[in-house]
Order: sequence, then structure tokens, then C-alpha cells
Amino acid sequence: MPHANPSPDDGALLPLDAVREKPAPGGRAPAAKGVPEAAAALPVARVVVDTPLPHLDRLFDYLVPAPMDADAVPGCRVRVRFAGKLVDGFLLERAESSEHEGRLTRLERVVSPEPVLAPEIARLARAVADRYAGTMADVLRLAVPPRHARVEAEERGTAGAGPRTGEDAGTGPEEGPGPWAAYRDGESFLSALARGRSPRAVWTALPGSGEDGPEWAGAVAVAVRETLRGGRGALVVVPDGKDVVLADAALSAVLGPGRHVSLTADLGPAERYRRWLKVSRGEVRVAVGTRAAAFAPVRDLGLAVVWDDGDDLHAERLAPYPHAREVLALRAHQGRTGLLVGGYARTAEATRLVATGWAGPIAATRQTVRDRAPKVRPAGDDAELAKDQAARAARLPSLAWRTLRTGLESGPVLVQVPRRGYLPALACQGCRAPARCGHCRGPLALRSGHAMPYCRWCGRIAGEWRCPACGAARMRARVVGARRTAEELGRAFPSVPVKTSGRDGVLATVGPGRALVVATPGAEPVAEGGYAAAVLLDGWALLGRPDLRVAEEALRRWMNAAALLRSGSELVVLADSSLLPVQALLRWDPVTHAERELADRTELGFPPAVRMATLTGSPAAVREMLGEAELPSGAQVLGPVPVEPSRGDQVRERAMVRVPWGAGPALAASLKGAAGVRSARKADEVVKVCIDPLDAI
Repeated sequence: MPHANPSPDDGALLPLDAVREKPAPGGRAPAAKGVPEAAAALPVARVVVDTPLPHLDRLFDYLVPAPMDADAVPGCRVRVRFAGKLVDGFLLERAESSEHEGRLTRLERVVSPEPVLAPEIARLARAVADRYAGTMADVLRLAVPPRHARVEAEERGTAGAGPRTGEDAGTGPEEGPGPWAAYRDGESFLSALARGRSPRAVWTALPGSGEDGPEWAGAVAVAVRETLRGGRGALVVVPDGKDVVLADAALSAVLGPGRHVSLTADLGPAERYRRWLKVSRGEVRVAVGTRAAAFAPVRDLGLAVVWDDGDDLHAERLAPYPHAREVLALRAHQGRTGLLVGGYARTAEATRLVATGWAGPIAATRQTVRDRAPKVRPAGDDAELAKDQAARAARLPSLAWRTLRTGLESGPVLVQVPRRGYLPALACQGCRAPARCGHCRGPLALRSGHAMPYCRWCGRIAGEWRCPACGAARMRARVVGARRTAEELGRAFPSVPVKTSGRDGVLATVGPGRALVVATPGAEPVAEGGYAAAVLLDGWALLGRPDLRVAEEALRRWMNAAALLRSGSELVVLADSSLLPVQALLRWDPVTHAERELADRTELGFPPAVRMATLTGSPAAVREMLGEAELPSGAQVLGPVPVEPSRGDQVRERAMVRVPWGAGPALAASLKGAAGVRSARKADEVVKVCIDPLDAI
């Protein structure tokens, strides 16, 4: 871990008389009158200070007073004087001496002797900051939850209760490979974990849902059990709280009660910190949670699992915007840790891990896939269009109605809608131009069938709207939302209960009885015993977005919904059967689709074949940043180009920098250096730097 001595240039950490006075031999300065003596052993504390300024992203040396000697342990929280202010920090290590020639400033206070920052997490935070051109302090805010003194003071549990070996490693009814028996190399993967090895694999999960929920959760629990049997801990990262519930139930069934903890934001700060401390103290050796759990300090981590890595919820919204898959890959690379990247579909990034040999594939045979996959039928194929001439224009063609009616005879039916709400977007009836607010230019929408159009940005009612392009006064729906779809289906099937699941309220499960379940992508509840049928609406809305990942994302959303069906059940997708994602869904072959995606992006120079960074800010700030950056050889700068401003924002621009994959570390270092130069100059405007963003194109 690199470190630096504080200097007057770094915010006047030292008084001038202290700088002039030479230290005693060994790096310790004589104590001033009335000041406590320094600690007798290892008197120098190396601290990472909580400051977002890039040019101060390094360790600073402080002196440990003798009264704080016992509490100032590596990993504890401290308060230090920095730039004339008291700020928080983490003590990373103790040293015998400092290279600084002046008197060191003393620690102000040890906030808590609890070692909350483990050495491996500190190394990981440093690696994540370097990969994403961020600061270690920003990463530590994501990695270590805020302190709760009352929780720390509570009586501890039994430390070291986690690892068991032999027959005591699990309490579930099955002690064999369980779901992994259906996969090539599945049992060998489990065997490697049980022997304490560190296999790395990309897992293409089979579809299917039983009485206990989706099979993937049980398979992950079995892999965790074998990791514990090998004497090491495990970590599972999933996209959202619904998946945490599924994984939590599966782990409890396989491992028994009290063997793991779940970490989610909705627990509340105190309870989440309580569970996080159990992991940090070694009281449990298994943790499951959302993206922040990728930094959970699991003792002797043997397996890290990331499920559905293509979900954008795995990408952090706060600087430096790391992705959970990349965090866990760095963690696996740094330590002796196995990695499992799983999902029904497969991302181009995961495919690249296999293509480079860094990870191996785990998949079932084609015959097993055929036996387990649903029967997929596109509503836009030629045979169906010949039977139903209106199918091309209808939102719910006759094939979809027949599928819904037949499925309802034997259980619940799923209807996936790409958008939430009622009419999330409106357009001009005449020229199809987007309908926007005359006051703030925000998009207009409808809340219900009897409501007036309103602006989704400023909330104003647009009762007298006219199209500025053609003058028409009527609007049409660009996309129909989940609530409007549920309303229409309720009228069509009056005797069937209709349930909705989306941002306004996500259902975790539904019963086995007859029901129409209308859900947005990612919010599909698990049906007991699986759905009898499903209809995937508005495929054009998913495939028509101007996004690099549009085909990959559409296939992922479709397969996640289709995997909740019973084996052999019928699924209708409203999309053209000639499109590649639809063909991949028909064959249930996400691997070939991902390999083709990766080949196309390699040929065109798109991520993940290359490394890319975006710089977003005011035009002057972006250009200044590009001028300061010493970009690596072969870097290609695209732009800057204007970015559509959010409500109330000033004019912004975005530049993109593209480099070969191997030059990624140099690109991150150059952008961080440029940000440090601007920070040292106290530039007024901050440029947002994002490495490998999901929405680059």
C-alpha cells in the first residue's frame, strides 16, 4: 500500500515550528510540554483520510499518543486533523518510523477500537479505486457501513461458528450435488470447492421453478455448502431484494439456521450494521446481499457468486461507479478465491472471461436444455400472421389471447410489460413527435384513463397541449404501461384476479391458483410450482432502444421471465422471429448469442473488447480535463458532444475515450491524474468520470 507523509502543502497538517524541529532517532519527535508521549512501539499510524479530492488520495502518517496505543489497531476508525479540520479516517497500519523529517501531527481520537476495515478489503478498495479512476475514500464509503455505537457495544455471538467440515457442513435433505448433477462439469466444480480450491466459472443456469422457488437459488446454496465443507467462507451478490429473499431461503434450507446473514439496505442502518459486524468478526462465514455486499469482509473467502450480472442494478450509482461483477473478479484475482458468474442469459463481459481462459463454462447438454425449456412461439412469425391478418398491428394478437386463456385453466399466467405506469410516454397523434411540456420540455404521460396529460418533470397539467411541429391537439400512446395493461386484461378476463408487480410494489411470490400477473422486467414474482404460461409484450420497445446492449438486455429480460415457467409450458413473445435475440430465445441458446455479440463488438471496437471512459460536465471543464490528461498511446477521443440535460441542469457535454483492453489501467491512471491536477487547482466544476459505463452508447 503506497503512503505519503503529510506536508504543509497538503492543507497545513503540521505547524511551522513542528516542521522545523528535527525528530529524535527512530522517527519519533520529542514531546512538547503538556503533550502525551507517543506510543512506545509502532508509534506511526498510516491513515486513509476521508476526503474526495483526487490529489490527496494517499496515506498520511500520524503519531499515536501513548493513551491510544491499545485502541489504535489496524482497521479502526479514527479522527484526525486535516487541512485545519477534524475529519474521519481509517487507520490502515502501524509503523516504527516515518520518512517525514518533521514532527507528525497526533491522532485526535480513536472513534472505536473495532477493526472494521480488514486488510484484504483495504487492498480491494485500493484496486477498485485504481480501476475506476476514483479515490479510495469514495470506495470505502461503499464498502464500510456507518458506525452504530450501540450495536458495537452489544454482546458478541460465538466467533468462529461458521466453518464446519464433513457431514456437519449442511442440514438440508440432500448432501449430493443436487441441481449441479444436470450440468457438465458441475460436480467437478463442487468437488474443487470442497477440496479448498478456487475454481472460476461462468454458469448458464437451466430454466425451471419448483415448489421451493427457482432452481438457481438452491444450486448456489449447494455450492456455498461445499465451500464451507472445504473450511472457507462464501459471498453471494444478487441484483435486488427479491432475489435476496430467494437466496436467503435456499441457504437456510441447505445450511440450516444461523449459518449466514443477508445484507440489504431496507434492513435499516442499525440492523444492517449488526449483521455486517457478524461477518467482520467471523461469527458467520456466509453473506448474501445486493451490490454493496461485494465488499463484505467474509473471513477466508473461498467462493464469490454474482447472479444475473447483466442486471444494471449491479452497477453502483455513486462514485467511482464500480460494477459488482468487476469488484468480485478483482477480489478473486487478489486472493485465493473462487468465482461463479451465473445467470439464465450471458453477458458479453462474462463471455470474454471464458474466451480468455480466465474462467471456465458450466452448462447443461442440449438435450437437457430442450427438456427443461418452455415452448417459445413468436407472435410475428409468418404462419401466425397468415392465420391472423391483424396480428401485426394488434398489441395482443389472437395467439397471445389463446395462450392466456389456455394457461389460466391450470394456474397463474405471467404477462411481462416493458414499462411501468399507465401511459408512460405520449406522442402526437399526427406526426408521432414526442409530446413534451410547454414549460420545461419534460415528457407528458397519463396516470389513468380519465386523467389529463401531465408533465413527468414539473407536474403541470397539459390540458390545452398542441404539437409544436404540426399543430395537432391529439395524442397517442408510445408505450402502454403495466397498470394500463392490467386494466385491459381485467376487462377481458373479468372472473380472474389480476395482480401487478413493479416499482410501485414488487410481489415476491404468487400462489398456484388462477391469476393474471402483470409485471415489469425484473419484478416478476415467483409462482408456486411455476407459471402455466407467459406472454412477453411489446418486444419492439425493448429492441428499439438506441443502446449498445439492447439485444443482450432484451434476451436477458425475456429469459429471466421464461425461466419462471413450468417445463414445457407455452410462452409467446411479441417480436419478429427473424431477430437474433428472438432466435436465441426460441433455441434457448444464450451462449451462442453472447459469443456473436462479443465477436461483433470486438470487430467494431466496443466494450468489453476495449476499455472506454466517459467524461461528463460543462463544455469548458470537459475540454480542460482532456487537455490535462496524458492519455495512453492509441487512445481515441470521441466528442465532446452535447448531453440532454436533466431538469434544471445547465448545458453539459460528454466526451468518450477508447483504448485497447490492455491500456485500461493506464487510461484510468491518466484520468485520475488529470482530475487530481484540477482538484489541486481548486477547479469550480467537477467532471464526472465513468470507466466502462453500461450506457456508453
